[in-house]
Amino acid sequence: MTRRWLTIAMALMGILPVALALVGPWLTGASPDTPVAGPFQPAAGGHLLGTDVLGRDVLARVLVGGRTIIWQAASATVFGSIVGLSVGLWSATTPHTRVARAVLSLIDGIAAVPALLLLLVLAAGAPGDDVVVAVGIALVSVPFSVRINRDHAHRLAATDYARDAQARGEAWAGRIRFDILPGLAPVALSEAGIRFVAATQLAATAGFLGLGSGAPTANWGRMVRENLTGLTANALPVLVPCVLLVTLSVGVTLGLDRAAAARLSGAPSSGDATLVNRVAQLGDVTWVKRLSRIGRVL
Repeated sequence: MTRRWLTIAMALMGILPVALALVGPWLTGASPDTPVAGPFQPAAGGHLLGTDVLGRDVLARVLVGGRTIIWQAASATVFGSIVGLSVGLWSATTPHTRVARAVLSLIDGIAAVPALLLLLVLAAGAPGDDVVVAVGIALVSVPFSVRINRDHAHRLAATDYARDAQARGEAWAGRIRFDILPGLAPVALSEAGIRFVAATQLAATAGFLGLGSGAPTANWGRMVRENLTGLTANALPVLVPCVLLVTLSVGVTLGLDRAAAARLSGAPSSGDATLVNRVAQLGDVTWVKRLSRIGRVL
C-alpha cells in the first residue's frame, strides 16, 4: 500500500505542473498583464499570491506562464525523438557505413556547441519568437538521442535472430519493425522522458534570459528574473515558479526511476547490463548512471 501511494505521489508531482500549465490560462479571472496594485504587495484579499514588480497579479501570471515552457519542451522532445530514432536506426543498420559516419560526425559537431550559446545565436536571428527557442532546444537534444538509439539498435542488429532475418532476405523495413524496434522502444521512451525534463529546464532558462516572446508575456523563467529585486517584500513571484519547475523535474525523474525499479525487481535480463556498458563508451557518466536504472522502462 505504501509503495502504491508513493507511486501515485510521484505521478502527481509530474502531472500537476503540466496540467496547471496547460489549463491555467482558462482558470485565471484577472489579466496577467494589467497592474492591479502596488509592486510586491503581499498575499491578501483578492490576490492570493500578491503582486509582482509591476503590480500585476502573481497568481494570474503563474497560471498563464507555464504553457509556453511546456509546449516548447514537449515539441522539442517529440522532434528530437523522431530524429534521434530515425537517424539512430538508419546509421546502425545501413550498409553505407561511410555516409553514416559522416552524418554522425555532423551530429557530433552540433553536440560540441554549448546549449545556451546555440539558443542565444538562434534567438538573435529571430528575436521574440518562441518557435525558434523550441527549435534550438530540439537541436541541442538530438545528438544524444541519436547516439543512444544508434548504440542500442546496433547491438540489437547483431543478435542472432536479427542476423537470421537478414540471411533469409527479409526486407529492411520488416527487420526494423519486428526485430529491432520492440527491443529499442523501452530505451527510446526512457531517453525521451529524461530529455523532456532537460528540455523543460532549457526552456525555463531561455525565459530567464529573455529569449522568445518578450514582456509583458508571462513566463515562469522570466518571472524569476523580473522579481528577484523584491524577494524581501514578496518572495512568492519567484518561489512559486521555481517550485513548479522543480516539482515537474523531480516528479518525472522519480516516476521514471520508480517504473524502472518495478520493472527490474523481477528478473532483469542480461541486455540491461549490456546496454549500460555500451552507453558507457559514450563517456557520459551521469547519463550512464541514469540509464542503468531505467534501461528497461515499460
